Amino acid sequence: MANDLSELIAQSNETVAALIDDGADTSEMFTIEHHLVSSDFTKLEKAAVELVKVGYHVDDADEFELDDGSRQFAFVAVSEVKLDPQILELQTKEVAKIADLAGVDYDGWGTYFGDDEEE
Repeated sequence: MANDLSELIAQSNETVAALIDDGADTSEMFTIEHHLVSSDFTKLEKAAVELVKVGYHVDDADEFELDDGSRQFAFVAVSEVKLDPQILELQTKEVAKIADLAGVDYDGWGTYFGDDEEE
Protein backbone atom coordinates (compact mmCIF):
# COMPACT_ATOMS: atom_id res chain seq x y z
CA MET A 1 0.00 0.00 0.00
CA ALA A 2 1.45 3.29 -1.02
CA ASN A 3 -0.41 6.49 -0.38
CA ASP A 4 0.55 9.34 -2.72
CA LEU A 5 2.26 11.68 -0.25
CA SER A 6 2.75 14.55 -2.70
CA GLU A 7 -0.96 14.47 -3.59
CA LEU A 8 -1.96 14.31 0.08
CA ILE A 9 0.27 17.30 0.95
CA ALA A 10 -1.08 19.30 -2.00
CA GLN A 11 -4.64 18.49 -0.87
CA SER A 12 -3.77 19.54 2.69
CA ASN A 13 -2.28 22.86 1.57
CA GLU A 14 -5.25 23.57 -0.70
CA THR A 15 -7.67 22.85 2.16
CA VAL A 16 -5.83 25.16 4.55
CA ALA A 17 -5.71 27.94 1.93
CA ALA A 18 -9.44 27.55 1.19
CA LEU A 19 -10.35 27.69 4.89
CA ILE A 20 -8.24 30.82 5.40
CA ASP A 21 -9.75 32.41 2.28
CA ASP A 22 -13.19 31.70 3.78
CA GLY A 23 -12.25 33.56 6.96
CA ALA A 24 -10.95 30.83 9.27
CA ASP A 25 -9.11 32.23 12.28
CA THR A 26 -5.61 30.74 12.25
CA SER A 27 -5.15 31.50 15.95
CA GLU A 28 -8.00 29.16 16.94
CA MET A 29 -7.73 25.41 17.49
CA PHE A 30 -9.44 23.16 14.95
CA THR A 31 -10.54 19.56 15.26
CA ILE A 32 -8.75 17.71 12.48
CA GLU A 33 -10.06 14.31 11.39
CA HIS A 34 -7.64 12.14 9.42
CA HIS A 35 -9.58 9.50 7.44
CA LEU A 36 -8.25 5.94 7.06
CA VAL A 37 -9.92 3.02 5.30
CA SER A 38 -9.27 -0.65 4.48
CA SER A 39 -11.08 -3.81 3.57
CA ASP A 40 -8.91 -5.60 6.16
CA PHE A 41 -10.03 -4.78 9.70
CA THR A 42 -6.83 -6.20 11.23
CA LYS A 43 -4.65 -3.85 9.19
CA LEU A 44 -6.87 -0.90 10.06
CA GLU A 45 -6.66 -1.84 13.73
CA LYS A 46 -2.84 -1.89 13.49
CA ALA A 47 -2.89 1.65 12.07
CA ALA A 48 -5.21 2.77 14.87
CA VAL A 49 -2.89 1.41 17.56
CA GLU A 50 0.11 3.19 16.04
CA LEU A 51 -1.77 6.48 15.72
CA VAL A 52 -2.81 6.33 19.38
CA LYS A 53 0.84 5.76 20.31
CA VAL A 54 1.81 9.06 18.64
CA GLY A 55 -0.99 11.06 20.25
CA TYR A 56 -4.11 10.88 18.08
CA HIS A 57 -7.55 10.06 19.43
CA VAL A 58 -8.99 7.25 17.34
CA ASP A 59 -12.73 6.73 16.97
CA ASP A 60 -14.27 3.27 16.62
CA ALA A 61 -14.17 1.89 13.09
CA ASP A 62 -17.31 1.95 10.98
CA GLU A 63 -18.15 -0.78 8.50
CA PHE A 64 -19.83 0.06 5.20
CA GLU A 65 -20.64 -1.64 1.94
CA LEU A 66 -19.57 -0.36 -1.47
CA ASP A 67 -21.76 -0.48 -4.57
CA ASP A 68 -20.01 -3.68 -5.69
CA GLY A 69 -20.97 -5.40 -2.42
CA SER A 70 -17.47 -5.38 -0.90
CA ARG A 71 -17.07 -4.37 2.72
CA GLN A 72 -14.77 -1.60 3.95
CA PHE A 73 -13.82 -0.37 7.40
CA ALA A 74 -12.94 3.22 8.22
CA PHE A 75 -12.07 5.40 11.20
CA VAL A 76 -10.87 8.90 11.92
CA ALA A 77 -7.76 9.84 13.88
CA VAL A 78 -8.46 13.13 15.62
CA SER A 79 -6.13 15.94 16.68
CA GLU A 80 -6.64 19.51 17.86
CA VAL A 81 -4.28 21.97 16.17
CA LYS A 82 -4.12 25.49 14.81
CA LEU A 83 -4.83 25.91 11.12
CA ASP A 84 -1.16 26.01 10.15
CA PRO A 85 -0.04 24.51 6.83
CA GLN A 86 3.28 23.35 8.31
CA ILE A 87 1.64 21.56 11.24
CA LEU A 88 -0.91 19.92 8.97
CA GLU A 89 1.77 18.90 6.48
CA LEU A 90 3.69 17.22 9.31
CA GLN A 91 0.54 15.44 10.45
CA THR A 92 -0.25 14.38 6.88
CA LYS A 93 3.24 12.89 6.53
CA GLU A 94 2.97 11.15 9.90
CA VAL A 95 -0.45 9.63 9.23
CA ALA A 96 0.48 8.63 5.65
CA LYS A 97 3.62 6.86 6.91
CA ILE A 98 1.64 4.91 9.51
CA ALA A 99 -1.04 4.09 6.91
CA ASP A 100 1.63 2.81 4.52
CA LEU A 101 3.27 0.67 7.21
CA ALA A 102 -0.10 -0.82 8.17
CA GLY A 103 -1.15 -1.32 4.54
CA VAL A 104 -4.27 0.88 4.62
CA ASP A 105 -5.50 3.86 2.62
CA TYR A 106 -5.22 7.39 3.98
CA ASP A 107 -7.86 9.63 2.43
CA GLY A 108 -6.60 12.95 3.82
CA TRP A 109 -8.11 15.11 6.54
CA GLY A 110 -11.08 17.32 7.13
CA THR A 111 -12.37 19.71 9.76
CA TYR A 112 -15.50 21.58 10.75
CA PHE A 113 -15.77 25.25 9.91
CA GLY A 114 -18.53 27.72 10.56
CA ASP A 115 -21.24 28.14 13.14
CA ASP A 116 -22.90 25.05 14.57
CA GLU A 117 -26.20 26.54 13.45
CA GLU A 118 -25.09 26.32 9.82
CA GLU A 119 -24.52 22.54 9.95
